[in-house]
Amino acid sequence: MCGIVGLHLREPSLYPRLGELLTAMLGQVVERGPDSAGVAVYGDPRLTPPGRATLSLLDAGDDLAAVQAALHERLPDAVALTADATTVVHAPVSAAELLAAVGGALPQARVIGTGTDVAVLKGTGHPVDLAVSFGLADVSGWQGVGHTRMATESAVTPEGAHPFSVGADQCLVHNGSFANHATIRRELSAQGMAFDSENDSEVGARFIAHQLAQGADLEKALRMLCERFDGFYTLLVATGDSFAVVRDAIACKPALIAETDGWVAMASEYRALDVLPGIENARIFEPEPEEVYVWQR
Repeated sequence: MCGIVGLHLREPSLYPRLGELLTAMLGQVVERGPDSAGVAVYGDPRLTPPGRATLSLLDAGDDLAAVQAALHERLPDAVALTADATTVVHAPVSAAELLAAVGGALPQARVIGTGTDVAVLKGTGHPVDLAVSFGLADVSGWQGVGHTRMATESAVTPEGAHPFSVGADQCLVHNGSFANHATIRRELSAQGMAFDSENDSEVGARFIAHQLAQGADLEKALRMLCERFDGFYTLLVATGDSFAVVRDAIACKPALIAETDGWVAMASEYRALDVLPGIENARIFEPEPEEVYVWQR
């Protein structure tokens, strides 16, 4: 049992409120996952400035000044920021160049997000406390997803928390359980894919990333996931231009979608949608089993 929230803003005047609204939504699903939490935010000018690649890291080091100094030896224009257990690094270079520089400067760090639009922040503890330590209420942007976790299949660690971001500007949050994830993990590992946790949700994220890398669009990748994965699940997947929801064939895990001219939102419970402006005029519905819903920027 985990909690999912997501918000895709259509109305630019709402962009400054992204973090405020996402914080309020996350606070409504704490009981669904009180041990850890994470968010992915798209388009914040401080975390992901235009023209700069961004990496989100765990285990980069507790001393921000030392992290910054190590990075500056390789990239003088790199900037490092901390948010609870996460360090966000951005620089005016390509994502590949930034990955190489961070790998050399901070070899112990674990990459949990990469791209030009997304920053991933996650940690352990009470989700509301984590939102405060992330500074989430002050974040702006055009899209965000969040997750509160009740760990059932792997340890309570920042690595095991959602979102899982394993492709450029791609994030996945998941409520449920995949029954055959170990088999698919072995298949992906045989193709050279490395994993960062024992979480079954990471297998789903890497499967989707693999399909996208092979040329599938997001809708097709999610349809392929429905064909290959067994279990009970609701997934919310975000990319640099899309926001998508899918449920398994049984659809026993809760999910609601609300849509207005100004935004599209998804949550595990209605009360997480009730905090949004204009909810009284929204079209609210429960996603159908195995139907892929995609909204694009």
